[in-house]
Amino acid sequence: MCAVHQPNFLPRLSTVAKLAAADVWVVLDDVQFSRRDYQHRARTGPVDGTGPARWLSVPTHLPDGRSTLIRDARTVDAPRSIRRVEHVLRRHYGVSPFWPRLAADLPGLLTLFRSTDRTAEIAEASTLLLLHVLGWSGATVRSSTLSADSGRTQRLVDLCQAVGADTYLCGTGGSRYVEPDLFTAGRVELRQFGVPSTGVWAGARQVSAVHNLMVHGPDKVKAALEMA
Repeated sequence: MCAVHQPNFLPRLSTVAKLAAADVWVVLDDVQFSRRDYQHRARTGPVDGTGPARWLSVPTHLPDGRSTLIRDARTVDAPRSIRRVEHVLRRHYGVSPFWPRLAADLPGLLTLFRSTDRTAEIAEASTLLLLHVLGWSGATVRSSTLSADSGRTQRLVDLCQAVGADTYLCGTGGSRYVEPDLFTAGRVELRQFGVPSTGVWAGARQVSAVHNLMVHGPDKVKAALEMA
């Protein structure tokens, strides 16, 4: 079972849930970077809900302007990014009883800012951090290392075939444009994937999964994922 998704920085629970349900995550890093998307930013907010969620962004430079591919985007001012990410997460979630679990893995992510300036690598690592907290043991493959058609749906079919997956998990966004007939022709099952909007899932499509983990705890979120 395969999920294809762009690398997101501290992604939303709806994204994490889809990836966690897959055996393979194809990291879609060879499409255009979008500043309005989640590749370099996430929404976080006070764990007790006393304030609104705000953007936590990683300053990013696009060497080729709007046409820059995700894999080519570069971070700017690593020391500042490290300080801001650590400060915001600690300020919002340091009071949570579940903070020590996240804090144990956080230094590895922050150190990565010093060893690479590729935004995509940092975003991918931040996603794997959350998946690790939830016990995911799947594999990741970057789309830039695979051969695939340029057509929107055929690309997805080709990527699934390239990693030997017979099922593609399609999120709510992808369901608006995919062509089911191409999956049928490629002998890949197209399976829709969505999550509820209440309980553990509140805000799953708006705020980083960090928020849900710090409010409800990894065990409760993991149990919800297993039932999704």
